[in-house]
Amino acid sequence: MEKEEASRGESGHVVCGSWIRRPKKVNWAIIARASKRRGASSPALLSIFSFDPITTSLSSSPLAIHELKESDGDPVAISVHPGGDYFVCSTSKGGCKLFEIVGGAMCVTILAKELPPLQNAGLQKCMAFSFDGSKLATGGVDGCLRIMEWPNLTVILDEPKAHKSIRDMDFSLDSEFLATTSTDGSARIWKAEDGFPLSTLERSGDENIELCRFSKDGTKPFLFCAAQRGDVPVVNVYDISTWKKLGFKKLSRKSASTMAVSLDGKYIALGGKDGDISVAEVKTMEIYHYSKRLHLGQTIASLEFCPSERVMLTTSSEWGEMVTKLTVPKEWKEWQIYALLFCLFMASVVLAYVFFENSDSFWKLPMGKDQRRPKISLFGDSSTTPAEDHNKWNLDL
Repeated sequence: MEKEEASRGESGHVVCGSWIRRPKKVNWAIIARASKRRGASSPALLSIFSFDPITTSLSSSPLAIHELKESDGDPVAISVHPGGDYFVCSTSKGGCKLFEIVGGAMCVTILAKELPPLQNAGLQKCMAFSFDGSKLATGGVDGCLRIMEWPNLTVILDEPKAHKSIRDMDFSLDSEFLATTSTDGSARIWKAEDGFPLSTLERSGDENIELCRFSKDGTKPFLFCAAQRGDVPVVNVYDISTWKKLGFKKLSRKSASTMAVSLDGKYIALGGKDGDISVAEVKTMEIYHYSKRLHLGQTIASLEFCPSERVMLTTSSEWGEMVTKLTVPKEWKEWQIYALLFCLFMASVVLAYVFFENSDSFWKLPMGKDQRRPKISLFGDSSTTPAEDHNKWNLDL
């Protein structure tokens, strides 16, 4: 396992972080830091770093930095648009800020934009863009759920009593459903197109549903929910066609503070309140990677799979941001598959040539020293020609 701790003592503690998908499988990371008020004060910062897949590390210096105003407060949560050109940041003093990422690898700028529907919406605990980027949902600590079209920001749903207080949310792969969880342990399903409430997930009497993530591989229509069943943390699995519980699996020893599913849907990860992370294969629900005390004694604030690498970005207030290479089975890359097919083709060509060159020896019969190979004829005796057979037939007559 390789990891990088990017501590920057000149600013406040890290609040959260997220990956930014760029063209040609390039990945950046945005890190949000709170303001520092003790000693030499510093403002709250939003910083973008480049990622090197060879060294599995973030750049030592940021590509771009944006300072939040003191009136905005500290960043709380970040959601990046799937296109990689925009992100939304909720702040501690209420409301959300929209930012546009302008420029390329050499010159990057973070531009602040207006976001009228969420400008004075209050403290938003979580936010999420739909998988196709056509919708944005936000959940407030006051329990208000908002769903808006993107980018025109037309309000689809503004439900002030969706939950007691919204804790987590996630869109389905087809962007049709939105799942939300509450601090009171309940979870609800909403139709993203019109905001209609479809179902409330079933749970046992002592069970509290805390986190939710939809499957992403396109073949298994499941919803995963991290829940606390008494003192035992479990992951419930629901069928999204009926919203019935299919079963549960214990993937961590302590309760989870954050949850993620890889972009290809093959792995699910849990970040613990004790700083551990557990990564399991969705197909078997078996642990493939476990990092004990990655953020020693600290709750993992955010956890996210890299879009194109088996790498995890995690953050905590004490240890900052960390990039961890996952110890999961290596997968064939596209160029490796083509190389293997080319080698198999060339091997078949060589074998065919060798067989052709030596095919005569395969069909020869064992013969004596002076024995001649018999001639095969369709008109009579194999030892005579057709003309000889015709003359012999006339004499017989």
